[in-house]
Amino acid sequence: MPYYRMVGEVPRKRHVQFRAPDGGLYKEELMGEEGFSSDSSLLYHRYAPTAIVKAEAVDAGAPGLTPNLPLSPRHFRTRDLTPDGDLVSGRMLLAGNSDVRISYAATDAASELYRDSMGDECVYIASGRARFESAYGALDVAEGDYVVIPTGTIHRWVPEGRVTALVVEASGHIRPPKRYLSQFGQFLEHAPYCERDLRAPDEPLLVDGEEIPVLVRTRGGLTRLTYAHHPFDVVGWDGCLYPYAFNIQDFEPIVKRTHAPPPVHQTFEGPGFVVCSFCPRPLDFHPEAVPIPYNHHNVDSDEFMFYVGGDYTARKGSGIDVGSISLHPAGFTHGPQPGAVEAAVEAVRQGHTETTEMAVMIDTFRPLDLGQAALACEDTDYAWTWAR
Repeated sequence: MPYYRMVGEVPRKRHVQFRAPDGGLYKEELMGEEGFSSDSSLLYHRYAPTAIVKAEAVDAGAPGLTPNLPLSPRHFRTRDLTPDGDLVSGRMLLAGNSDVRISYAATDAASELYRDSMGDECVYIASGRARFESAYGALDVAEGDYVVIPTGTIHRWVPEGRVTALVVEASGHIRPPKRYLSQFGQFLEHAPYCERDLRAPDEPLLVDGEEIPVLVRTRGGLTRLTYAHHPFDVVGWDGCLYPYAFNIQDFEPIVKRTHAPPPVHQTFEGPGFVVCSFCPRPLDFHPEAVPIPYNHHNVDSDEFMFYVGGDYTARKGSGIDVGSISLHPAGFTHGPQPGAVEAAVEAVRQGHTETTEMAVMIDTFRPLDLGQAALACEDTDYAWTWAR
């Protein structure tokens, strides 16, 4: 993270004695990235964070991925899926490659404690409300929130009713784009969001309990470790590494007189992919502008778009609706549906001045393979809609 936070009680200096009211020492834990050479935080536990009493291998049952062959644009209707489990165990894999896995989940069940040791996660809450709990504290999250979870953070999800979410699991770290930050990590004036828009835990979350299981994902698979004491026992922490939430409504769109390309919508970057937020914004205002995307072919990227609200002008006539996902792979030129350009120009002539669409886009720099969940909810007619 690009700025420092302190929550709860911490000692005046790092790595010095810090005693509890009963005279015992709190147990210091460093959570750090890139071998002590990047962002980190220090957490102070009531009990040893190393104390485990059992380790059991868990059958991951991980569904495989299928290459996107024959090469084709795709449309998936997530509302047609039958969800099961919670926001961890109930993830239905839609697409992935060696850099990222993208899943869909819908549930009202609380998850068990979970730690992903393979990479950061970015969970987009598409609908509903939930409480995100971690050793750093808790966050109340709701529709439109991105929740960025650093690698190795023990956490759980407690929905308040039914929640739907798009889950991005990275092979490394997810961060704000470098071009938005100064050399020292402060958000710059041209960035579409800033530190004030980010929400992080602001008080410790202390939970009592003994012999608590935690599901851990590593490159070797899944293990259930049983800890001697509940890991939510942190009396204080400080540093620049922690989970946080950012709501898509706080993204400030960058607009031009003519249509701007997707990088103006970028919200996060990860290893081999970017995350973009398409938000309501003024339409392009050059008197002769074509106010929707032009035909384009990014030869380095697969474009994965999750539609979450509003009106999708460029996709008229293709069946795209809220909950839809379009996948436009490298090797395929895509653009507005037939008749959409003329309709958009006419709408501006009639006084239409803004777009209402809301969508989350993930562009990957390696081809995306398809998960069984995507194939189970595919609209197989989508590829031919440009020819009608």
